[in-house]
Amino acid sequence: MTALLLALVAGAVVGLALGGLGGGGSVLAVPALIYALGLSPTAAITTSLVIVTVTSITALAGHARDGNVAWRTGLLFAAAGIVPAMLAGAVAGRVPQTVLTLAFAAIAALAAVRMLRPAETGTPGPVHPGKAGAAGSGLGAVTGFLGVGGGFLAVPVLVGVLSLPIRRAVGTSLLVITVNSLAALGARAGSGTHLDLAVIAPFTAAAILGAWDGKRLSRKLKGRTLQRVFAYVLLAVAAVMAADAVL
Repeated sequence: MTALLLALVAGAVVGLALGGLGGGGSVLAVPALIYALGLSPTAAITTSLVIVTVTSITALAGHARDGNVAWRTGLLFAAAGIVPAMLAGAVAGRVPQTVLTLAFAAIAALAAVRMLRPAETGTPGPVHPGKAGAAGSGLGAVTGFLGVGGGFLAVPVLVGVLSLPIRRAVGTSLLVITVNSLAALGARAGSGTHLDLAVIAPFTAAAILGAWDGKRLSRKLKGRTLQRVFAYVLLAVAAVMAADAVL
């Protein structure tokens, strides 16, 4: 019963972040799975990929209905990340737990810094295949190695590098996240990592419901206020994980 409640609470928090900010919520999933539910870093990363994939598909459907998905740009971006995601996913299973924890702490800190920076605004323009490919490859590698969806990285790249308006960038990032997460899961399929459905099911359900509440919350609070609060939470998470790995 305790594990069920923890999974529901953690999933709701992750969903609120995803729904309210359009990205970054999955960075909390791995720490929650490790410290609240007692999973090893390797198991937490694989479990996070399952949760991120299902939640992203659900959210993507809603954004697609609203016309906020740039399919051509998103598929080009995602295609470049498939192979790096699979390779990184295969390598991650052979990396020491301490290294994974430190790498995740660094990514969490990077996400926080990104959120504390002034928001960028994009203007529609031609998609440069080279830029899309390079950015997509990097994001795919991060997704495969650390089990994060990468929305906190994808959205700024889609806006600042590929010149998508912010609403279309958020929707398109969900397409990229879904493809990369599926590729990373495919690479981990034969790793023998145990997946606990008793954790995954309630965590994912709460994340999906929380995402809808996050959208409503974002309309009531100033976007920058919500973003800053979440950024400081991520910085705290990064500090705890780094200390745990070193000490």
